[in-house]
Amino acid sequence: MAVPLRPAEVRRADLRPAAPAAEQPPLRSPRLLDQLRERVRLLHYSRRTEQAYVHWCRAFIRFHGLRHPAEMGAPEVETFLSWLVVERRLSASTHRQALSALLFLYSKVLGVQLPWMSEIGRPRVKQRLPVVLSQDELAAVFRGLVGEHRLFAKLLYGTGMRLSEGLQLRVKDVDFAHRAIIVRHGKGGKDRVLMLPQSLVPALREQLSCAHALWTKDQSDSRGGVEMPDALERKYPRAGASWPWFWVFPQATHSVDPRSGVVRRHHMFDQTFQRAFKRAVLACGITKPATPHSLRHAFATHLLQSGYDIRTVQDLLGHADVATTMIYTHVLRLGGAAVRSPMDAMGLD
Repeated sequence: MAVPLRPAEVRRADLRPAAPAAEQPPLRSPRLLDQLRERVRLLHYSRRTEQAYVHWCRAFIRFHGLRHPAEMGAPEVETFLSWLVVERRLSASTHRQALSALLFLYSKVLGVQLPWMSEIGRPRVKQRLPVVLSQDELAAVFRGLVGEHRLFAKLLYGTGMRLSEGLQLRVKDVDFAHRAIIVRHGKGGKDRVLMLPQSLVPALREQLSCAHALWTKDQSDSRGGVEMPDALERKYPRAGASWPWFWVFPQATHSVDPRSGVVRRHHMFDQTFQRAFKRAVLACGITKPATPHSLRHAFATHLLQSGYDIRTVQDLLGHADVATTMIYTHVLRLGGAAVRSPMDAMGLD
């Protein structure tokens, strides 16, 4: 069971027996938020999930005047969540994320099971139609991007990769011989194989040539290589400095790893590409709220328009449930479910 940050009078009525010690290994960190990070990493949650959980737990503690969570219970959690919805006007998906963070804090970090956990209703997330750009709009956006940003945008559209999957693409995962791109540790920790657009092969080879120049410079400067997933850095100490593990889209400068503190080459920052993409969309005069994820939506929609079956599109997107892929069938319909307006039948000018 985790040791609290400081002694606390815990409400006995709110607590039930904690999980067995075999399920909850003892935590080593003395600080509460560090304990949260430790538990998230133990369970192999993504870095984005770790950042989100730390953010919401810190906000919860600050909202209640820096009180320790072990001193609080259902009323404090409900007050905080109500404030997020009423005052901050957060969406249902963000509300669910904050609730998940607090439940994780109590059950996995503090090691207590609160009886009201199962009673708190999760807000229903409303289904939204994805923003899909037409091929003419995509061409205009591509013309508004330059250099590696243009190639990266084309690659996201041409393969249907998520933004994070494209950023984390490594040299060894590009197979020119089989015209394939292998996505490693995608959403849900799953791998999948995607097509490599033949039209992007020359530009991608040129990008690898530029990346190889950066890798060569790092080697001559005795830099620390790139980040390795999980425990591979200990298992293969020299692999991180090898060319096959280098990024396809490396950052031009070095940065500090947020977890290890090591200064090394990171892949292209997501914010850098997002800002460039937003500028290109605005310059084209496109009024749709398009983001880099819209390239993935366009990929799926245009494949269905071309006659590919939905199961094939599901596999390419890496969706666990075909119901998630079905959302793109709604985008294929014309306005009003293809019903002709009676105004058009009048034949008036």
